[in-house]
Amino acid sequence: MDHVALIIVDVQKAFDDKKWGERNNLSAEENISKILRLWREKGWKVIHIRHTSDHPNSVFNPNNSGFAFKEMVQPIDGEVIITKKVNSSFIGTNLQEYLEQNDLKTVVITGLTTPHCVSTTTRMSGNLGFNTYLISDATAAFGLKDQNGTFYDAEMIHNLSLATLHDEFATILTTEQLINDFRK
Repeated sequence: MDHVALIIVDVQKAFDDKKWGERNNLSAEENISKILRLWREKGWKVIHIRHTSDHPNSVFNPNNSGFAFKEMVQPIDGEVIITKKVNSSFIGTNLQEYLEQNDLKTVVITGLTTPHCVSTTTRMSGNLGFNTYLISDATAAFGLKDQNGTFYDAEMIHNLSLATLHDEFATILTTEQLINDFRK
């Protein structure tokens, strides 16, 4: 298991803003925290991804409170923090280089939100040849409108996002499945 990294994508206070609307899986951060505890107990690599925006009014601007990590997944000394400006954690960052330099062939992805940064990072991870796991109950989505104005609730968005990733870009597991499989 020395070749596995936990990637926690954008678990920031910005996603507590009311502008996003209703969210599914209110236990996502708790599940991420459970996985993070296991990783820390085992001494495995943890990578925190943080979204940033140059726009002063963005909830992701470093001068706004939303830029901060949520307390329950706060990085500790020795854990890697990578800041990105786009949906993919690989674009414009050193994530791929870091994984390759540290011989990390397997990644476990958690974070916010399922159809955006989590999905994009998962797709790229799979395309780059990493053995990729996405933890279904350690991510969450918000409802979205399509180009015709039709609204899709958060649970549907979440489940469809997972379905488009499963077995093509990643192996989808629950927190319990991951912990049981990786504790061995």
